[in-house]
Amino acid sequence: MAEHKRVPSRRRTVLRTAACAFVALVVLGAGAAVYAYVRLNGNIKSVDIDGRLGDARPPAATDGSFNVLVLGSDSRSGENGDLAGGDTGDTARSDTAMVLHVNQDHSRAQLVSIPRDTLVTRPDCTDASGRTVAGARRAMYNSAFESGGAACAVKTTEQLTGLRMDHYLQIDFAGFARVVDAMGGATVTTTVAIHDKDSGLDLPAGQHHLDGKQALAFVRTRHGVGDGSDLGRIELQKQMVKSLLRQAGGAGLFTDPVKLWSLGDTVTRSITTDSALGSVNSLVGLVRELKGIGPDQLGMVTLPVAAAPGDPNRVVEQQPQADRVWAALKADREFPPEVVSAQPENPAQAAPTAPTAPTAAVSPSARTAGRPTTKATAAR
Repeated sequence: MAEHKRVPSRRRTVLRTAACAFVALVVLGAGAAVYAYVRLNGNIKSVDIDGRLGDARPPAATDGSFNVLVLGSDSRSGENGDLAGGDTGDTARSDTAMVLHVNQDHSRAQLVSIPRDTLVTRPDCTDASGRTVAGARRAMYNSAFESGGAACAVKTTEQLTGLRMDHYLQIDFAGFARVVDAMGGATVTTTVAIHDKDSGLDLPAGQHHLDGKQALAFVRTRHGVGDGSDLGRIELQKQMVKSLLRQAGGAGLFTDPVKLWSLGDTVTRSITTDSALGSVNSLVGLVRELKGIGPDQLGMVTLPVAAAPGDPNRVVEQQPQADRVWAALKADREFPPEVVSAQPENPAQAAPTAPTAPTAAVSPSARTAGRPTTKATAAR
């Protein structure tokens, strides 16, 4: 009896083809995921802060709250020089410094901006090469980063605040501009025109959607708005932080895979972290912990400061208000009302006032709070 070959039915052929295609897609998808993970992981730069600081540090909180030191570097290396201009030689200072405190259930956060001209006692530090950097009294806060790098900035901040900095994030000028562009820009509102030849910002009064380069100029502006002080610039930076939080929540960044990949690639290429955050898994974990915090869940203040004795171009902590700010974070409480009510005004959103005679370069809000405004240090 002759044998007959079994001829596959059309249905069986279609099913087999579909199964092969599914397997191919799974393999390709897995390969893409591996590629993405390896690339993003390779982008991240990290520093071993814990190893350099040892155990002589404030204790970490045990209630689930944590603190992050966020620094903006004013390095002019690479792309930064083209964006920022000026010259810092081969060094960089912390142009912007913020302590971010996340509460115990990660539903709210508080942010304290530290004026870079604040005089502090800088402790002895160990720099990236293992060299000991001698401490100094009445040193500008931002000199810690310049003298001893990230670990020295963290050590100085911990000594100033009495708080453990659980994590560290650093971004430079070019990185900030790239991140803003990847997020789709940032919207700000000004009630006054801003014209600052130093930062390159030129805005009429009104609402503006800024690209990365414009957003960088906005957060660096001093001389084109208000009284030209660093305290005024900090208020612009706070406005930008809230704008970016709104943008992140409303632009579909976390639901659109293409946007998410672009943002993830940009962010990981643009930041430096402590070693505990130096992986994609760790950064994703941090983002998940912060995902419920938007502009309405973020409190922001500038560290209360007063004119430094003998140097009107520098400031020192204003007491007892400054200690009350740090005590509030340590106790996981809201900022003291008397500190919040005495904060400097945002010079880009200042209410119009009639011209008055010059008064020793001190803004009305600074006079009320006993805080000076410093003009001597140019935008770097």
